[in-house]
Formats: sequence, structure tokens, C-alpha cells
Amino acid sequence: MDNSEFINSVATRLRTSPEQATAITRATLTTLAERIDGGEARDLSALLPDELRAYAFAPRDKAQRFGRDVFVQQVGGRAEVDGATAAAGVRAVFDTLRAALPPGDYDDIVTHLPAEFWALTDSAGRYDGRQGG
Repeated sequence: MDNSEFINSVATRLRTSPEQATAITRATLTTLAERIDGGEARDLSALLPDELRAYAFAPRDKAQRFGRDVFVQQVGGRAEVDGATAAAGVRAVFDTLRAALPPGDYDDIVTHLPAEFWALTDSAGRYDGRQGG
């Protein structure tokens, strides 16, 4: 999946503009890279389109420990969107990652997140025109 396909997938799932989908994708990847160990983040980065790789590159080797709510808040702040849009955006990015990455690689990433993240990573968000949830 190239950059345009990735962003268009996120935009379609969110029913938003490619510009907003780009901001949410970048914010989600940056926050995810902070939340997982550096080696996993570098592995993820290597699997992404060139334009997105830098956003998933870990700033340090040790993962920062914060919960789902802080994750969504950080994404919202970085993307400059409200909490409901950030949560829906995170789900859209994770669902796009699931479609873009080989299954084992996707699983390797999400298994490094606590169970409270499963609502964001396990296709819990259905894209029926409603955001949030």
C-alpha cells in the first residue's frame, strides 16, 4: 500500500478529507511509536510507505507507559481534533495498518499494547457514519 492508498483508506473510514486523515495518521503513528518499544517501532516504520516512516520511528528504545485515554488525547492534540474524532481516527489508522501489513507484523505491534487498547485495535469501531464510541 502506498502513501496515497494508506491516507485514502483512513479518510474513507473516517469520512473526512485527506488532509485531516493525514494529520490523524501522522499523530497516531507518532504516538504509537512512543508507546511501543523502539525495536517494534523501527520494525513498523520499515513496513510503512516512505512518506509515513519518520512518524513511526521511535524517539527512544523504552516504551512510554500511558493508557488508551492519554493515547487518544495525544493524538487529538497533535492532529488538532476533538476526542471523539481522535478515537475514531486511531481506530481507522489501526484498521488501515491491519489491511496494509502482513498479519503477523500487525499482531506483533498490537500485542505490545495493554488490553485496554483492544477497543481501538480490534476493529471495534464500525464505520457507519458515526464517530466516537
